[in-house]
Amino acid sequence: MYAAVLLFVFMCWTASAHADQHHPCRSPNMTGLLSVMGAMGEVRAVGVFTYDSMHKKLRFQSNSSLPMNVTLDLDLLVFFEEGILYKIDSKNQSCEKKSLQSKKHPFAIPNDATYISTMTSGSTFIEGEGLKFQIWTIPTPGYKGQSLMCATMGCLPLSTIYMTDSSMFIYSNLNVELDIKDPDLLVVPPFCQGLHVEETPEGTVYGFYEEFL
Repeated sequence: MYAAVLLFVFMCWTASAHADQHHPCRSPNMTGLLSVMGAMGEVRAVGVFTYDSMHKKLRFQSNSSLPMNVTLDLDLLVFFEEGILYKIDSKNQSCEKKSLQSKKHPFAIPNDATYISTMTSGSTFIEGEGLKFQIWTIPTPGYKGQSLMCATMGCLPLSTIYMTDSSMFIYSNLNVELDIKDPDLLVVPPFCQGLHVEETPEGTVYGFYEEFL
């Protein structure tokens, strides 16, 4: 799996040798499905997400009723601008409030992203049978590794490969609609309000991606 990713990166860098200059863009508001797959093909989580691109808020709720074997059951509410993540347990009316040292996530192209290349999935010669997308590298401060993101020409994130020195995960956005269907999902539940932020161990970097490790 790692060898395939390295080959993929090399091809992208080669293709971008004479590429035009590109700049990061802001992704739209989104509602859809997020799947998270590990390096060995195991499905870590699958569930619905709601993303507010203007205020940088995200709700992700894994759905155990989907016909897939998943290893994680998560309900996350993330305020990236404020650097806060809530881990919610609605059944027990409990919550954890954590501080984010890393604000990277697979729903937006950050300002410090670097453009690699533009490619087409499928065919460029048959109408309606190809999808043109851009590939970006995302810096991951505090980690030995990198993150690659694919996004449409309209700045809709498609998938992100997140790699550290010991693991790799593929985040895929599916069945995306360009609106926020339920704004209440982005509001802190009453039983989560007033909590103190949990301390992050010194020398560690915590972010959205750590919930799937």
